[in-house]
Amino acid sequence: MSVRPIRTKEEFFNSIKKGVTLVDFNAPWCAPCRLLEPIINNLASTFEGKASVCALNVDEVQEVAVDLGIHSIPTLILFKDGTEVKRIVGLQTEAVLFEALDNAISGD
Repeated sequence: MSVRPIRTKEEFFNSIKKGVTLVDFNAPWCAPCRLLEPIINNLASTFEGKASVCALNVDEVQEVAVDLGIHSIPTLILFKDGTEVKRIVGLQTEAVLFEALDNAISGD
């Protein structure tokens, strides 16, 4: 499974409404965002069938980024059944993101 791009506000809300979803808020010009890409791709494969992993370009879907108060990128937000459960700002290791996703799935 690959990272699913989110291109509209409607796609965003449909993506997060059920189950566990990790959304990567990024932009093509952001160097840390590009460094995070392989990690996000690995997480999408690792958690296939357990969680969704999506990417949202803040330049393309500004309304969602503004509504959620995204001030820095990369920002990663974990949602469970439409509710934000964790927000991680900045470049992170795969281990940190793996643990956050694993905890969201197990309910910790």
